Amino acid sequence: MESDPGQNRLGEYLQARRGLVTPEHVGLPTGPNRRVTGLRREEVALLAGISGDYYLRLERGRDTNPSPQVLEALARVLQLDEVETEFLLALGSRRTRSRRRRPAERIPGRLHHLLAALELPAFVEGRYFDVLAANDLAQVFSPRLRPGQNRLRSLFLDAEERAFQDDWENATTDAVASFRHVVGDDVTDARAVEIVGELSLASARFRTLWARQDVRQLTGNSTVVQHPVVGAMRMHRDKLPVEGLLLVVYYPDTASDSAEKLQLLAGLVGSVEPALRSETAEPQPHASTRGSSPRPTSHHGGS
Repeated sequence: MESDPGQNRLGEYLQARRGLVTPEHVGLPTGPNRRVTGLRREEVALLAGISGDYYLRLERGRDTNPSPQVLEALARVLQLDEVETEFLLALGSRRTRSRRRRPAERIPGRLHHLLAALELPAFVEGRYFDVLAANDLAQVFSPRLRPGQNRLRSLFLDAEERAFQDDWENATTDAVASFRHVVGDDVTDARAVEIVGELSLASARFRTLWARQDVRQLTGNSTVVQHPVVGAMRMHRDKLPVEGLLLVVYYPDTASDSAEKLQLLAGLVGSVEPALRSETAEPQPHASTRGSSPRPTSHHGGS
């Protein structure tokens, strides 16, 4: 008997990933009568050194406790990287899932002070990509960085955010893969289920990316944004873990055109902040962090 839909996470992941590996990737001939774009089940089993019947049981949820050696062989065939392999191993391990509600995400007081002191766009991001706190320059950089906003919802449902992203398709691909890495396979996580359900109904792009089951750990990168006031800006973005939260900081290369544009935005902080705050109809659980008027400083580092 097959497992209930939504409970066969291991099988779903294996099926999605084999659909992304073409025969050419593993040195197999394609043939004129091939009806699938990815690998067939029997091909995965052959290359992994297991029986076709056993692999079928894994995909259909009839065997939910494969050995790490089997999973590592499958990871090799499916060409998974280190992060994806760890995710597969976690799916295949039996563990009791807690149904307890997760505690509220609370920001250490020192993070508020740090946000106010930073002269760069910076905000605190929670487990579900919620903006929990942000300094004023971050909100001038992007109104979607107001406390109470959800970065994933903004990316898929906000037209202004789509225009803000110079490479929206790549940004959405990275965001979904990172979200899956963060929330894992916990089907009892009500907030994660809520976000995935809402975006699956509202966005075809999200549905496509979520079905791919990509898993990626994003700690920093560089990005180009199209700011409606100053135009294109190339910014580095680093995500620094602090007590289960992420401090996200944007910064340009020193003495670059983007650094000059950031300085122009810093001069707008006092004039646009009231408008930004008025867009929030209800009080948010975390207030924005207000500091002295930011001025961009020399900042060296990569993504």
